[in-house]
Amino acid sequence: MPGIGGETAPGFEAVREAFAANLSGGQEVGAAVAVYLHGRKVVDLWGGIADPGTGRPWDRDTLAVVFSTTKGVTAACAHLLAERGELDLDAPVAGYWPEFAANGKGRIPVRWLLTHQAGLPAIDNPITPAEAIAWDPMVTALAAQRPFWEPGTEHGYHAHTYGWLVGEVVRRVTGRSLGAFLAEEIAAPLGLDLWIGLPESEQHRVSRIVTTPIDLGALTGIDLDALPESAREVMRAYADPTSLTMRAMTVVTPLLNHDDPAEQLAEMPATNGICTARALARFYAALIGEVDGHRILSPATVAAATAEQAGGVDRVLRVPVRIATGFGLPTPDAFWYSPAAFGFPGYGGSLGFADPASGLAFGYVMNRVREGEPDSRAATLLDAVRSAI
Repeated sequence: MPGIGGETAPGFEAVREAFAANLSGGQEVGAAVAVYLHGRKVVDLWGGIADPGTGRPWDRDTLAVVFSTTKGVTAACAHLLAERGELDLDAPVAGYWPEFAANGKGRIPVRWLLTHQAGLPAIDNPITPAEAIAWDPMVTALAAQRPFWEPGTEHGYHAHTYGWLVGEVVRRVTGRSLGAFLAEEIAAPLGLDLWIGLPESEQHRVSRIVTTPIDLGALTGIDLDALPESAREVMRAYADPTSLTMRAMTVVTPLLNHDDPAEQLAEMPATNGICTARALARFYAALIGEVDGHRILSPATVAAATAEQAGGVDRVLRVPVRIATGFGLPTPDAFWYSPAAFGFPGYGGSLGFADPASGLAFGYVMNRVREGEPDSRAATLLDAVRSAI
């Protein structure tokens, strides 16, 4: 196992110890964690293996796919346009994207795309990965799609469609793809290694995703009758390919493979963000304060963007959630919870978030995707950070 690289500010040595324990204990293949406090970097660590196939070590500039952690970055692009007066979050989507008005969607406001209330977590006919990469086929399908519930009356996680929905509005407003807007307006001023649509020149730095298979034997041995009804409902939803839950997860069929260079080059603003932990933490630090003279959004915009818009049991995920305008809000049982925290976790374990009350900004990325098993990696690191603070 390669050694740990990076640094910690005095007082944050316990974070290195926790990171080392995750690596040496076999929980990680390769990973990185970074922390900013009041705009100052206090933790920047990396280690392990970026590519098990070649043995390439994880180094300072290794990038990782962060799956749904991307959604918070996408949200910031929309809020920056709103702050500049170029986008009205409460105006109809169809005012920017006329085709979207089809099938009774003419009055859906932009805000409901960000809050997962538009009723469009799935499409009637899934598209292929090649069509997803091409962008327009999904956008066309969403414009024509009839909502799965009356928009605004319920919320359901738009796991994949969120990126095309918000991204197309950004494209219509700016004439640029969301990835180009991110690169030019947010990443470049802050010097962020953060991409939606990774240039070919940077693909050699991306870590390889390592998926831990679900133990299907253990799942089939579960006594469903012994579980609470809420847990039984979740398992039923994921076991039924016709459920809205599974339809939302399979809008692209066969499933996407973000290890594929073609997918990394494309823009899928709900799931294929690629970055370092340092960039992710710096991004959130610049949302809640100045970092080297740069700030992404004003305090007033951040306060409005992170105010809770919907909550309760999610129609797609079938578990309780709290939703701000594009950002996720942790529920009280989440390890990253604090009353002011906002951000977004990603499939398999990645996490980016900020806590304006404490000045904390946190970024964690990894290449081992853990499914169907307890995952305490980021929680262990955050516990050490909080103890240091």
